[in-house]
Amino acid sequence: MKYADVIIDNKSEETDNFFTYGCLQEVPEIGQKVYVPFGKGDKIREAYVFRVFDGEEGQIRGLKYIYSLDRDIILTQEMLDTALFVKRRTLCKTIDALRPFLPVGKAAKRKREKPYKTTRANGRQTVELTQEQERVLADIAPYTERREHNIFLLHGVTGSGKTEVYMRAIEACLRQGRTAVMAVPEISLTKQVTEQFFARFGAENTAVMHSRITPGQRYDEWMRIRRGEARIVIGARSALFAPLENIGIIVMDEEHESSYKSDQTPKYDSLDIAVKRTKHFDAVLLLGSATPSVVSTHRAQEGIYTKLTMPSRCNNATLPMLETVDMRKELLSGNRSVISNALYTEMNECLRQKRQIILFLNRRGYAPFVSCRECGHTMKCPQCGISLTYHKSIERVTCHYCGHREELPPQCPECGSRFIRHFGTGTEMLQEITEELFPEAAVARLDLDTVSRKGSIDAILGDFKNGRTDILIGTQLVAKGLDFKNVRLVGIVAADISLNIPDFRSSERTFQLITQAAGRAGRGSEPGKVIIQSYTPEHYAVKTAAAQDYDAFYRKEIRIRESLSYPPFGDLIQAVVSAPDEDVAAECAEAFHRMMCKAAGPEKGNFLPPHKAPIAKSNGKYRYQIVIKCPKGKRSAYTAALAEAKQSISADFKKKKALLSFDINPYSFI
Repeated sequence: MKYADVIIDNKSEETDNFFTYGCLQEVPEIGQKVYVPFGKGDKIREAYVFRVFDGEEGQIRGLKYIYSLDRDIILTQEMLDTALFVKRRTLCKTIDALRPFLPVGKAAKRKREKPYKTTRANGRQTVELTQEQERVLADIAPYTERREHNIFLLHGVTGSGKTEVYMRAIEACLRQGRTAVMAVPEISLTKQVTEQFFARFGAENTAVMHSRITPGQRYDEWMRIRRGEARIVIGARSALFAPLENIGIIVMDEEHESSYKSDQTPKYDSLDIAVKRTKHFDAVLLLGSATPSVVSTHRAQEGIYTKLTMPSRCNNATLPMLETVDMRKELLSGNRSVISNALYTEMNECLRQKRQIILFLNRRGYAPFVSCRECGHTMKCPQCGISLTYHKSIERVTCHYCGHREELPPQCPECGSRFIRHFGTGTEMLQEITEELFPEAAVARLDLDTVSRKGSIDAILGDFKNGRTDILIGTQLVAKGLDFKNVRLVGIVAADISLNIPDFRSSERTFQLITQAAGRAGRGSEPGKVIIQSYTPEHYAVKTAAAQDYDAFYRKEIRIRESLSYPPFGDLIQAVVSAPDEDVAAECAEAFHRMMCKAAGPEKGNFLPPHKAPIAKSNGKYRYQIVIKCPKGKRSAYTAALAEAKQSISADFKKKKALLSFDINPYSFI
């Protein structure tokens, strides 16, 4: 008789095991979605087959049988193996690790509508390569030809032609009959890349995967890929889970971006997935960036990656000229505006010449907090305990974590004073200020508040591309990958914001954002100008970014990382205990910490004492965190120990309604 071991699609930690079912008539394939009776009531549940084996009839008491099979959804063994890798890597449940590989939604009821069906192929079919591009492709070619796994780190300045290198390398793999993934860090970049790929490879060969297309489109694209109809997949981090076989190359553009790290379960790093899949298929992994992560550069120096460089822009274009403005001096001179005198002058000149401007401010909303000037009370989210952001367009204060909203009160809820005001500047206020200063200019804003509707990203960027917008204001959405030839000026309004994030990467993040935003200027035939406004222009991240000196930044940063045993010299693991009752959360965090210290023995000093998380309350649950410093080379041992500890306390935590979650090398410890 045939038996099948399956994983049930169920939320409970206690059912994160393989369950064995009998096969009465049809035998499922490994990786196939099936429907099975489960639990006391034998409710039909979805499940996924991990193993099929022979056995004696009647050898399992109380055996239940597979109810039916799904004919369409069948994962490969490689996908199952990668899901188990994700489970071990992130300490999540098996079904959570499997879910990114599964199609979202259901088949579209109407005739299938391809994403970006109105997208026009953009760009010439072939372009003449620069010497730097030819050299880089010559280094990659032997590995694709031999079908040999290798990881390349392509450090190319903004405008150096990295996208053309990506397409040529993908083209070489397609000629071998293999498939490819082109990953971008932001959904906002997908259409621009799709236009270029449609022109080169045809829409019929290209699929698009990201969360902004409809569930029906996502399902249909998944099926196109699984049937082998699309050989190239473009998208954000979810594209790395595309159901492709015979992968020849995976490209991760802007490899340094934090958006490649998932902040929801499973909390995977896309780089880990890309390495795992390319190793399996003896494929090439190509990581590209103008500001490679410190970890990637260190790995290249150690010989783990092969370093490639393109230090010059295409067509002999020059890098933009950068000027730093000390906003402390602006304040002393009487200028209280968020726009410095230098930036105002440059914007006037740019508009006079009919050139376009990008203003970058990585803070959305109208003002970041609301406070009483009499008693000092700051409005905070009742669910999360963090400052509420004021949004003038809807006359509400909003929590950017849980979505809580409430009206702006006419008086202080703490002392009753009338002197309750909003403070600071977000992109919404910056747009208002810019429209007042330049009434003749067409101003648009690109942030999470303006792109919530379907198609809004494409509409905003389309207007800017076609010259209908003079000034584009935005958060990090405008700092990455956009290629508009008429942009002469970029203003980085507050270069210091990211330095205040509770993350050991805050200096690296600041350097990258300044460099990436600056790279949007001067991509046409005329040189560009960048104004960097800062209250701490002496900080090494700001100084080296203004000097466009990546090597100087890296040398400073890597010394700091090594002295503190931060990545790449070790791993940081965040364990978060949450519960509806604060005392229970604190008690459970202490208990888990004691358990880990006892098991760790001489290494117990690596388990820092539990404390309230910076966001001490989220979605009604109180949060305590334990930070674990994992020495280099011991990640597998540490994660295995944590998984075992989690299993041993799961029953007690469930009884106390407490939850335990882990994040390996998170991009924020909030």
